Amino acid sequence: MRTRSGQPVALKGQVVAVTGAAKGIGREIARALASAGARVAIGDLDAKEVRATATALDGEIAGSSTGAVEAFDLDVTDTASFEAFLAGIESRWGPIDVLVNNAGVMWVGSFDAEPENAARRQLEVNLHGVIRGVKLAAPAMRNRGHGHIVTIASAASKLSPAGESTYAATKHGVYGYLKGVRAELAGSGVQMSIIMPGVVDTELAAGTATGAAKLLRPTDVAGAVVSVIERPRFEVTLPAYVGPLARWAEVLPQRARDFLYRAMLPDQVAAVAGTSTRETYESHLLSDDGPTRGES
Repeated sequence: MRTRSGQPVALKGQVVAVTGAAKGIGREIARALASAGARVAIGDLDAKEVRATATALDGEIAGSSTGAVEAFDLDVTDTASFEAFLAGIESRWGPIDVLVNNAGVMWVGSFDAEPENAARRQLEVNLHGVIRGVKLAAPAMRNRGHGHIVTIASAASKLSPAGESTYAATKHGVYGYLKGVRAELAGSGVQMSIIMPGVVDTELAAGTATGAAKLLRPTDVAGAVVSVIERPRFEVTLPAYVGPLARWAEVLPQRARDFLYRAMLPDQVAAVAGTSTRETYESHLLSDDGPTRGES
């Protein structure tokens, strides 16, 4: 989605929808995009908090940008809710130029201790929520001949740390789904991008370890979103070396690969054992109105 002159895409005036944006990574993505002049619609299951976020961000950028931030109700696990979210944005600002799939949840611990509803919730939000967003947004973009869908996935799309088995499965699924849809949309003018960060300092990742990588900030991911919209590409890993490392590791013999992964990847089972750090987040995750915001 470059301009004909080959220059980076300008964000000013573009209509961008961001899911799971009441706080954390989603909030920072909205801030960065609005600061660059985009009109940003943020959706979240927490209606009160997403409205407070929109009001706060609008106040921060007032006078320094032509961008704007508005809040909408959104449950990414419900098709009618997602349809209403997209329709509300179009009614307010016109066709959506960019959809940022950010909503996500994570349960951490031993695979055989994971509650059934935690596994179901991760599949519904992390995988089916992305599938739903793509199905609802991409056809209209294809018909117009332009558009961009950016999905915040995880380094777990390529790697599988101990203690994140279901979460990693959802992110592997997201990567495979987007790769297939991208092939179908080739030549249509619709860009697909997947951003795969390591552990980010958010509520979702509370109490987890980072392994050999540094702890990322939500602003790191927000910066990557702005960059990939301005200069579209399919895969972005944070830190950047994660992508080449994962590809290189696949050519190693299994024993060497296992040794490398043990040295580099965190053991999240050990990280959360005997602690209550994640208790508040995961009890909310398991409730009927569990969170759909934040990513790592």
